[in-house]
Amino acid sequence: MDIIGIDVGGTNTDAAFIRHGRVVGMAKVPTNHEDLIESTKQAMNEIMAYYATSGQVQLHLSTTLSTNAIIEGTGSPAAALGMPGPGVNLAALDLGFPFFPLGGYIDHRGREVAELNEGEVLAAAKEAKRAGAEALAIAGKFSHRNPVHEQRAGALVAASGLGFSNVTLGHRLSGRANFPRRVVTAYLNSRVASLQTHFCRIIENLLEMEKYRAIREVLILKADGGTMSLEESCQLPVETILSGPAASILGAQALSKHTQENAVIVDIGGTTTDIAVIVAGEPLYQRRGADIAGYRTLVPALFTRSIGLGGDSEVHVQVEEGEVRFRLGPRRAGTPAAMGGSRPTPTDAAVALEMARIGDRGRARECIKELAEPLGLSWRQAAQGIIEAFTGQLVEEVRAIYQRLAGIPLYTVSEILAPPDFHPRVMVGLGGPAQVFIPLAAKLMGLPWEILPFSEGANAIGAAAARPTAAITLHADTELEVLTIPEIGYHGRIDRALLFDRQRARQEALRQAASYAQRLGLPDHEDVYIVEEESFNVVRGFHTVGRIHSIRAQLRPRVRRIEVTEDIADGKA
Repeated sequence: MDIIGIDVGGTNTDAAFIRHGRVVGMAKVPTNHEDLIESTKQAMNEIMAYYATSGQVQLHLSTTLSTNAIIEGTGSPAAALGMPGPGVNLAALDLGFPFFPLGGYIDHRGREVAELNEGEVLAAAKEAKRAGAEALAIAGKFSHRNPVHEQRAGALVAASGLGFSNVTLGHRLSGRANFPRRVVTAYLNSRVASLQTHFCRIIENLLEMEKYRAIREVLILKADGGTMSLEESCQLPVETILSGPAASILGAQALSKHTQENAVIVDIGGTTTDIAVIVAGEPLYQRRGADIAGYRTLVPALFTRSIGLGGDSEVHVQVEEGEVRFRLGPRRAGTPAAMGGSRPTPTDAAVALEMARIGDRGRARECIKELAEPLGLSWRQAAQGIIEAFTGQLVEEVRAIYQRLAGIPLYTVSEILAPPDFHPRVMVGLGGPAQVFIPLAAKLMGLPWEILPFSEGANAIGAAAARPTAAITLHADTELEVLTIPEIGYHGRIDRALLFDRQRARQEALRQAASYAQRLGLPDHEDVYIVEEESFNVVRGFHTVGRIHSIRAQLRPRVRRIEVTEDIADGKA
């Protein structure tokens, strides 16, 4: 099957057409931030020119729709109803959005200690509506152990006729503990759900058009590097956040020659640079969940850091004791002067020095000259100073990331603990400005370097190379004889609980993960593994009366390797 990958980036939207594991065509259009869907449509139009008029096509989309909505504070006005139980300091949570606490309590073992007050639920939902909320999140402190209160509250709100556009139940988003992160994740999911649903409906309508009839399946890239179906993304849109940085990592894994080495991945765009860490060929994983715009979530995500440094960054001048220094970013200056803009950028410095051959070199040089003359510099000195500033800031950020990582446990997507030696052995670059800055940054760090084939559109190739994945979290309490799998909404009894030991818990988690992946129609659904696990005794009266097991299992993330031929990589086809 042919695969199209589309990545909606901050500056450009890139598309790649993959046939039999090879790139047969690339396309690039400017990203329209006022209408991201239009950018997607334009990229689809251009890349379909490579369709060979026969066979089916799978479309993989990496979109910034949810990410931008969260960062910009848009989407549907939302509120959260929560069952925190005793011991939670609500004032200290500082959630940053309307939160209505409810009574009712499920304890840490999934037992109902206090019943849900149905009248209180409806009153809180009405108050949220009066406060302007159009979408609602419902989350309980231990709903991942027993979701009955969330499910009941959700049913009451649905039957109330209050007309919320979306009601998200926290336990369906993650089976992991952490009440504040669960509330935040559910809130963000509700806030962006209508946007994602609108996006999905437009994509579905597009596929009804004759020229897109070959596209039979659409998958959306997730923050953890896996994919989800278009319909599933409407239910869990928050999982699509940070899919752009994930596409960078996948692009490197699909194209790099350094498949088993420690590497730092540097994706330099026009607006930002995304930095990721590879250890022995595996990307690092944000174990607690993705952080975005000050919100801490439970969304599984690959480890990336985004900095406000890119080819189109603003150029700032600092004069200290007669010495001129340049500082770049964090905002974008706009279109480079070489491409018709009016303000100098790092791209203009590279073009003026003939380090890059795009646009109008004369315009770039004149713009740099206007900046340089009041400072008593030649245009060449100013351009060189900007290049050095960019390189220095990039290396400073990379080193800071590795310094922070040195003090925390490291996790990859397939190993609980990464090897102790995680420092980079190579710098792998992608993105338009990578050809200029990666060799300089790598030299400053004393590292070999690689610019990926199709560097300017490698994110789109990464999106195409992604393979679906799915995960479940099994909670078992043998004393209570209760087993819960929140991701699939399962809450049932354990047969022969006295014999349900750690080995059986692991086997059941693997079986359920494989079954879940199979129901989702995922390939290689038997390729599941244990991501993390915890087991401890329940002791009462100096006697062990049971055990509690918490095990997370998932379909192993995989990336398709993409074959590179010189003529395509050089842009000759």
